[in-house]
Amino acid sequence: MCPDKPGRVVLKLGTGVLTLGVGHLNEPRIGELCEQVLQWRKAGWEIIIVSSGAVGLGMGQLGLDQRPAEMSLLQACAAIGQTSLVETWQKAFGTHQVSIAQVLLTREDLNSRNRHIGVRDTLQELLSRGVIPVINENDTVSTEEIKFGDNDVLSALVASLVKADTLVILSTVAGLKDLSKNGALIPVVESVTPEIQELAEGTQSATAVGGMVSKLEAAKIANRSGCGVFIIDGRRPIALGEVLNGRNPGTFFVPHSADLKSRKRWLAFFQKPCGSLVVDTGARAALENNGGSLLARGILATRGDFSRGSMVEVEDDQGVVFARGFCQFSSSEVKELLGQENQFVQTSFPNIGKGEVIHRDSLVLCD
Repeated sequence: MCPDKPGRVVLKLGTGVLTLGVGHLNEPRIGELCEQVLQWRKAGWEIIIVSSGAVGLGMGQLGLDQRPAEMSLLQACAAIGQTSLVETWQKAFGTHQVSIAQVLLTREDLNSRNRHIGVRDTLQELLSRGVIPVINENDTVSTEEIKFGDNDVLSALVASLVKADTLVILSTVAGLKDLSKNGALIPVVESVTPEIQELAEGTQSATAVGGMVSKLEAAKIANRSGCGVFIIDGRRPIALGEVLNGRNPGTFFVPHSADLKSRKRWLAFFQKPCGSLVVDTGARAALENNGGSLLARGILATRGDFSRGSMVEVEDDQGVVFARGFCQFSSSEVKELLGQENQFVQTSFPNIGKGEVIHRDSLVLCD
């Protein structure tokens, strides 16, 4: 549950929580949420908000009743709606003399190590000065975020980035339900197993994306970063207060006890793989048990086209992905290195003398 002492919390607010249908913000509810956020602040917590709603607001102003498929129109909706969204947050917190800061992020902002650190440092500075960051995807300029991204996963990445203690996802559902038991609420999830993932359902909302599938993905990311996750019904006025007071009004996902260090978190969650390396059972055992580098002699094949320094997945001969890291060779170079028996041959490529294809500092194991 919530840590015994105050720390840092990320609150993700879904479109259904913040709006009254397409194009209409639920300002009374936003006011209630602000008051609950201030209760957390008075208890000593640092708060970051990840707020959805921009696309839905823009849709309303353009007279649309369904999320458009055309990318440029989605971007236009985001551009129009974001202005109203941040203005509403500023007005709601401003009545309490609390400042907010708008932070719009793209995947590229988190992928690049320098920009990744810059975003983290900016958020740290805002928090240190008592400012509440209000974060959203920069859907206006990032087509990939609109097509593949969602704010559940973004909130988990933000939680990982700032080393939050708790992520609270406020949704229109009370939590994860067991459909085989008449939809009974599951109060605690120790680990997001394949059986748990089978319980997820997508969203039917005209404005939202993701549904429970993306919420479970967010829980996996945050838990592995040492962050506990709540999924609660954000429409209930006292839900956030219940979490603050140590109660669980929804589903709580237990954080891993051994969380990843900063660079390993960046490798694990913020990079998009460009291909994969297939390795033998000996290489998998060595990586998982010894914490070493991926050596050339254990590689059987490559999948996809990638350049030197690309992020690649590492999978065993059964197709199970168990690691990822930065490859020191391009896919064509790796193929050149593969001999007739799917073994590496002696070449003059740098680092092959010691057989190192992915250095251990640039490799992280997956769940």
